[in-house]
Amino acid sequence: MRLQIEKCVYGGAGLGRADGKAIFVPFTLPGEVVEAHIIEDKRSFANADLDAVLESSQERTAPFCEYYGGCGGCQYQHATYAAQIEIKLNILRETLDRARLRSLPEISPIYAEPLGYRNRIRLHLQRQPFALCYKRQSSHANLPVLHCPIAAPVLERAIHAVTRLGERFNLADRFEEIEFFTNEAQTVLLVLLRANAADRNLQQELKSFCEALRQDLPQFAGAAVFSAKAEKIAGWGTQALTYCVAAKTYRVSIGAFFQANRFLVDRLVELATADFSGKLAWDLYAGVGLFAQELSHRFEQIVAVEGSLHSSKDLRENVRAGSHKIVHSETLQFLQRQRGSAPGSAAPDLIVVDPPRTGLGGSVVSMLTKVRPQTIVYVSCDPATLSRDLHALVESGYHLRNILMVDMFPQTFHLESVTVLSLG
Repeated sequence: MRLQIEKCVYGGAGLGRADGKAIFVPFTLPGEVVEAHIIEDKRSFANADLDAVLESSQERTAPFCEYYGGCGGCQYQHATYAAQIEIKLNILRETLDRARLRSLPEISPIYAEPLGYRNRIRLHLQRQPFALCYKRQSSHANLPVLHCPIAAPVLERAIHAVTRLGERFNLADRFEEIEFFTNEAQTVLLVLLRANAADRNLQQELKSFCEALRQDLPQFAGAAVFSAKAEKIAGWGTQALTYCVAAKTYRVSIGAFFQANRFLVDRLVELATADFSGKLAWDLYAGVGLFAQELSHRFEQIVAVEGSLHSSKDLRENVRAGSHKIVHSETLQFLQRQRGSAPGSAAPDLIVVDPPRTGLGGSVVSMLTKVRPQTIVYVSCDPATLSRDLHALVESGYHLRNILMVDMFPQTFHLESVTVLSLG
């Protein structure tokens, strides 16, 4: 069928219409006329594959990666970077509009270098022939790769080194996934391996592999093996690296969450903490303390809450106690305990939240509106759950002061945002 593409939607596809029915076509851009064929037909929409671009957008450009179109990791390499930013801004605006949010402030974009930005990548191990793989687009099938242009250069070197060593050490017989993580200067590399069985006799095999990898890759400093249940079952070398952000250092262990864009981490901290100061601030979903450490220099007391055991251990290192408090807890359970605290307990001046893609959810939002801090900073990685949560917060009396679209994941459909809400 012949389609005119109206816009891009969250997920990366372009939207066209046939007899009023929405047709989603990947690798297209707004304004283009394309030929496509339907591969999945639903009652209210259909998914299609692109056959040809008949009239191309001026923003169309040649993809720079040989795997693009087959690999499921990137969706926008066919668009100029300026067009990618505009597409994401439009998606964020439209998603917030659909949530019936009144008086939306102008949304400003924040972005940096769109290549070589990732400090962490995860790949699957293929047995025959041995290869490190991403997943193919819309598939669980493996796509062997030897490079990844959005990854930091040292991570690309790691792909080559492990590919050379993998068959020799029978890595695919023991492990399903491998994850590479580096610091901002690419001076240290850590490796996480996920075992495909609960084999606890891996220490000697891990040692032999790591010593060989270290000869190929001088930055390689440590590795750990985790079971399918996220239990650490073997380790070699250092188990954490030091990551420098805005002149402050953070301990980040293998397996702990950390923001993936090495060019924008400093800016994200600046945007989330801004010029806030006061007596008490809460950092919920605190991770290793990326925001909490910065806030600890501006508030008399910080309460940092993190549910992951791996991250909360680093959090204790990165935000020293004293007047500050580190809580190993899920956010909802922490908020429920606060509700039962002594009458007259001080409410925080500021709460920073950085939840997973599922967002805050109704229960957490409800508890936040009862705590009622003067200011909430919401760092989001999903516009749909963000708009749902913001609608509830605005209905409870909060006002949207500022919204920023932070392009933490260039070439992909993912987008981050920072929203500041206040009372009064």
